[in-house]
Amino acid sequence: MKIEGTLRVPSDKSISHRAIILGSLADGPVRVKNWLRAADTLATLNIYRQLGVEIEELSPTELVVKGTGFEGLREPSDILDAQNSGTTTRLTLGVLATQPFFSVITGDNSLRRRPMLRVVKPLRQMGASIDGREEGNLLPLAVRGGQLKGISFFNKKASAQVKSALLLAGLQAEGITEVEEPYLSRDHTERMLQLFEVDLSIIPTEGGILVKLKGGQTLKGDKDIVVPADPSSAAFFAAAAVLLPGSHLVLKDVLINPTRDGFFRKLKEMGANIEYTNVREISREPIADIEVKYSPDLRGVEVHPEEVPAMIDELPLLAVVATQAEGRTLIKGASELRVKESDRIKATVENLRRMGAKIEELPDGMVIEGKTPLKGAKIKTYDDHRIAMAFTIAGLIADGPVELDNPECVKISYPNFFEDLKKVLKP
Repeated sequence: MKIEGTLRVPSDKSISHRAIILGSLADGPVRVKNWLRAADTLATLNIYRQLGVEIEELSPTELVVKGTGFEGLREPSDILDAQNSGTTTRLTLGVLATQPFFSVITGDNSLRRRPMLRVVKPLRQMGASIDGREEGNLLPLAVRGGQLKGISFFNKKASAQVKSALLLAGLQAEGITEVEEPYLSRDHTERMLQLFEVDLSIIPTEGGILVKLKGGQTLKGDKDIVVPADPSSAAFFAAAAVLLPGSHLVLKDVLINPTRDGFFRKLKEMGANIEYTNVREISREPIADIEVKYSPDLRGVEVHPEEVPAMIDELPLLAVVATQAEGRTLIKGASELRVKESDRIKATVENLRRMGAKIEELPDGMVIEGKTPLKGAKIKTYDDHRIAMAFTIAGLIADGPVELDNPECVKISYPNFFEDLKKVLKP
C-alpha cells in the first residue's frame, strides 16, 4: 500500500468557528467561503442563531453571517448547547460576558468534564457574573454579563481559547485589555480581528508575547473570509505518506500559520521529505500546497514545551510516527493533552503499547523508542476523533488488523476521513 495523489482536506475548524463568532459581532454581513461543516462548527452556528444572528447557508460550505454587532445579540430562550466543542464554549463565554442578559451554556458528557475556570476567573475579574458546578469550573455555566473593565492577564498555559475569550470581552470593556503569554498560542482571533479593522497591538516582552486592545471598538462588516484547509486534518495524510513506501502526496490549500504548522516542521526535523509550494496569503492567513514523499530514514526528536501549542492536536499522531524513527523521541510540556476530548497522553500510550510500541508515559508527555514494528490490536478511542484518526494511520503500518471501538467519533472534525483515505490509498 502507498499514499498517492492530490487531496484538499476539510477546512480549518478553528477559523470556521471564529468566522461565525466574529462575523456575528461585525456590524454588517460577512461572507464565509470553504466553511467546515462538522459537529463542532454546527454547534457554534446553532448557538449564534439562538443569540439572534441570522446566518444564511448558501451551500454546505458557504455562509452569509448577518452580523448584528455586540448590541444586536438577544437573550436566548433556551440553554445553549456547545456539544463537544471547547472552542465554542470558551470563546462564547467571552461574548456572553459582554451582554446584560442571562444565558446558560452546557455541552455533552465529555465537555462537561473539561476545565472552564481558566476562562471564568479572568472574565469574573472583568466584571462578569458566571456560576456553575465546582465554583464555575464545570459546565453547565450560567452567565450574566454587562459592564466590564479591561484587565492585564498572564495566560500561563498559552491557551488560545482563553486569550480569544478575553480579547472578545475586551472589545466591550472599559479601558485596555492585555493578555500576555509565555509563547504565542494560535493567533487566528488576532488575525481575524485585524481583518475586521480592529486596532490591536502584538508586542514581544521579556515574559513572551503581549496582545492588547482598547474597548469600545467595532468590527467592520462587509468582509469575505476564505477558510483554508485544516493542518490538523492534513497531518494524518502527511504522516501516512511519510510512513508508506512509494508514497507521493500533494495536500492543497493548507493553513501554514506558524502557530499551527508545528507538526510539519517537526516531521522535517525528523528527516521527512516535505516541501511547502505555492505559498500565499488569504484572509490574513498564510497557506500553501504541501508535497510529501515517503521518508525511510526518520530519526527521533525532542518536542520542547514552547513548541507544543503549534502541534498540540497532532502529538498523538507524532507519537505514532516516532515508533518508526531511529532512536528516542521525547515529548515534554504537553500536560494540556490530558484535558482534551480525552486524556490523550494516556490514550496514546495505552494504545501504542497494545500495538507493541516501546513507550513511556510522563506526567506532561511521553518517551517513544524506535524503530519498532507495530502489530494489530483493538484500539480504545475514548470517543476522541484525534485518537481514532491517529490509530487508523498506525493501522496502515501494522502487521495485522487494527480495530477502533468507535470509528464514528471522527465526525467531530472530519466526517469524510475514511472516504478521503480510500481515495489516496493505492495498492
